[in-house]
Amino acid sequence: MVQGIVYKAYGGYYFVDTGQVKYKCTLRGRLNLKKEHVLIGDKVNLTVEDKDTGVIESLEPRRVYLLRPPVANIDMVVIIFSVVQPEPNLYLLDRFLLQARAAGVDSVICFNKVDLKDYEEYSSIYKEAGYTVINVSAASGTGVEKVCSLLKNKLSVFAGPSGVGKSSMLNAIQPGFSLKTGELSSKLKKGRHTTRHVELLKLDNNGMVADTPGFSNLFLPAGITIYNLADYYPEFQKYADYCRFNSCLHYKEPGCGVKEAVEENKITSARYKSYIMILEELKNKRR
Repeated sequence: MVQGIVYKAYGGYYFVDTGQVKYKCTLRGRLNLKKEHVLIGDKVNLTVEDKDTGVIESLEPRRVYLLRPPVANIDMVVIIFSVVQPEPNLYLLDRFLLQARAAGVDSVICFNKVDLKDYEEYSSIYKEAGYTVINVSAASGTGVEKVCSLLKNKLSVFAGPSGVGKSSMLNAIQPGFSLKTGELSSKLKKGRHTTRHVELLKLDNNGMVADTPGFSNLFLPAGITIYNLADYYPEFQKYADYCRFNSCLHYKEPGCGVKEAVEENKITSARYKSYIMILEELKNKRR
């Protein structure tokens, strides 16, 4: 029995890297019967059948996992949005931050294409919220070294909408990848999906990073409710202590410390608006 990590999957096959040999694998029948869903990043035990083929016998327990994009055992998610072409959808960014926080995965936000437009209006929102933000340009190389240093010795995933430059950023970090990149659709003003499947790529700095297909919508994790949604907004915490009611939803209640912080610009209005939109969505689901 040999142990390795799943770095790619398509066409019903799972490609496993043991550190010495890469194997093209199928699932043992009992795994298929149990409907085990093998994810990129899973540690698996396999039986070698030939010099480059094998059968996955079992999965090791996962530390963490995301369902969108579908990856397991990652240390960090690098969320990439562009400041222009396409314009950033901050509501979508906030939804992804919720997913990562719910999964217990550290997040780093990268605003790409900063060579084309001023970026401070976006990056300041998330710096004030307590997130690590790196302003980058895959084209000019700005910020690339900072991103590369964060990826060292870690298993990470690049995620974001189509057209924001995820593959371009990976090419800038390690030019040998030569990943296919796409341009913005002039008709739809949306990025084209150049990455078709999730794949873990090895970096020279002993890191591994997954390039993923773009997304345009994200579901909310099952564990998030109207009562704990505010816990996923780290900048709310110190002001929530000043709310009149212990069960304050920071919406229409009087004497709300969070709303007062928004009025005093201690919490950005953009983040608060996304919180209210998601709160309304959760309320509608309850109805």
